[in-house]
Amino acid sequence: MEPLACKEQLIALFYLTDEFCKDYLPGWYKLLLRSGAISRRRPSRLSVPEILTIFIHFHQSGYRTFKWYYEKYVLGDTYMHSCFPEAVSYNQFLELARANLIPLAHFLLFLISQSEKTGIYFVDSTSLEVCSNLRINRHKTFADLASRGKTSEGWFFGFKLHLVFNDRGELMAFRITPGHVADNDHDLVDRLTGGLFGKLFGDKGYISNRLFRRLWSRGLKLVTSIRRNMKNTLMSLVDKIFLRKRFIAETINDHLKNNEQIEHSRHRSLAGFLVNLFSGLTAYQLLPKKPSLNLGQKMKQLGC
Repeated sequence: MEPLACKEQLIALFYLTDEFCKDYLPGWYKLLLRSGAISRRRPSRLSVPEILTIFIHFHQSGYRTFKWYYEKYVLGDTYMHSCFPEAVSYNQFLELARANLIPLAHFLLFLISQSEKTGIYFVDSTSLEVCSNLRINRHKTFADLASRGKTSEGWFFGFKLHLVFNDRGELMAFRITPGHVADNDHDLVDRLTGGLFGKLFGDKGYISNRLFRRLWSRGLKLVTSIRRNMKNTLMSLVDKIFLRKRFIAETINDHLKNNEQIEHSRHRSLAGFLVNLFSGLTAYQLLPKKPSLNLGQKMKQLGC
């Protein structure tokens, strides 16, 4: 990416975070003061919008590790240093990032709330490994939170990220669960798809008559393929076409892991894990061009 393009992207990102924080932070600080979580606000060399901008921009930059990005790019002799002349040390910045996890989470939720409800949605989950299977018994950071789970690629130890997105590739909702939670968990999918109407396409892991009836009762039709040992059921041609378009789920999951770096095994705290995940999802949601099916208006009307 050209430096000029990077700088324009950085300015646009800071504008978004700054505009959000202008409305969000006063209420958040009042809530913290009223609840007794803080007694006074201590000024920081970096503002909250600057902190959010740096962490989100890392996931847009293509760097593989945040430490290398921060020390060589933010603190180094680049245009980033001129944009953030008051940048603190690497360890201090990590503390500031963890302290501002809540504003980051609400910024992500705000962006998700802007996604269009098209009536055509896809649901999927992906594993978030926190350590190698060989080190499970020695892992301590998430010992009481993560669990063993299984995907089509095999066993893992960590969490599951459950996602719902529309045909344009925009995130509609997400949930994080331990690795052992099933994809078709009724309460999970019900909360994940709350407020959505139309059709929801998923893989065989979401097969459940009870879940189908539960979603159908509130205006959301669950469409999945069938297993080999199941009786064949009638399905409209349009539903079959959309079901074959589920490759968009694998495309988005691959993009999140390889481009936005939402998965790695170097976390030292739950807050650090969530900051990395939320900022990666935010960077994806801000992409100008997301994986999309490019459906025409007539095709959408047929699908619904």
